[in-house]
Amino acid sequence: MSGEIGFDDFLKVDIRKGTVVDAQPFPEARKPAIKLWVDYGPEIGVKKSSAQITVHYEPEELIGKQVLGVVNFPPRQIGKFMSEALVLGLPDENGEVVLLTPDKSVPDGGRMF
Repeated sequence: MSGEIGFDDFLKVDIRKGTVVDAQPFPEARKPAIKLWVDYGPEIGVKKSSAQITVHYEPEELIGKQVLGVVNFPPRQIGKFMSEALVLGLPDENGEVVLLTPDKSVPDGGRMF
């Protein structure tokens, strides 16, 4: 477990629900990855993300998938791709990423609390 944080620290992390609107292979990445374009609703819009999720996902099956992501990190250059959000996941028993998704349909842009 990480060290304790205050509730105000938690509120600084802006985690939103989005829908994947495009997904493309990212063969130039150092580790196998997929480029994602995620629609986080009218307030935030579409943000790009690079995700190391190739073990469990193919780009074409990700279109329309609901995901959770941190939308207030600064952009990060990954190769020739600018990642603007961090899509969230958990490791499976082999350490491979499984995406976090809501179990019911919710509007894009909904903030986690």
